[in-house]
Amino acid sequence: MLAALRHGREEAFEQLVRLYGGRMLAVARRFLRNEEDARDAVQDAFVSAFKAIDRFAGNSRLSTWLQRIAINAALMKLRSKSRKPETSIDDLLPKFRDDGHPLRAPLPWKEDFDALIQRSEVRALVRERIDQLPEPHRTVLLLRDIEEFDTEHTAKLLGISTAAVKTRLHRARQALRTLLDHHFRGDAA
Repeated sequence: MLAALRHGREEAFEQLVRLYGGRMLAVARRFLRNEEDARDAVQDAFVSAFKAIDRFAGNSRLSTWLQRIAINAALMKLRSKSRKPETSIDDLLPKFRDDGHPLRAPLPWKEDFDALIQRSEVRALVRERIDQLPEPHRTVLLLRDIEEFDTEHTAKLLGISTAAVKTRLHRARQALRTLLDHHFRGDAA
């Protein structure tokens, strides 16, 4: 298929879209909250991929290469949108006393999170809560924990330092825990 793509065969491009379009759309949806924006990002990603197919070195799988292009297209879409003021993440972070101890110790959850996440309704709830995070923190969380990019690659994609990635990821995880806490605490009814 790669040879046919490089020769500009239309049927190869159609096959590429059929094979990978759904996966690329799923990736774009994770970053963009609007279906139309996600579809636009995928379309942009395919255009970019078609233009760059001769430069695909084959060092990774074609699907991995396309996924990265889709992520870049989604990030470009995020940057180009006029940004609405984000809510502060500070209200979602744990509070600490002067001695460094938490004001309120986190309560254990009723079940192990790995077991919880296997249920589709829990996955949907987690996705909703991730969407509530401010965009800079949500994007870092998605790149690191969902797409499983390393810190350096995430920093490069976002144009920020690795220290900023680590800080945002830590804060995003803490905020997500707060958003999920009342659903899974041991004292919940």
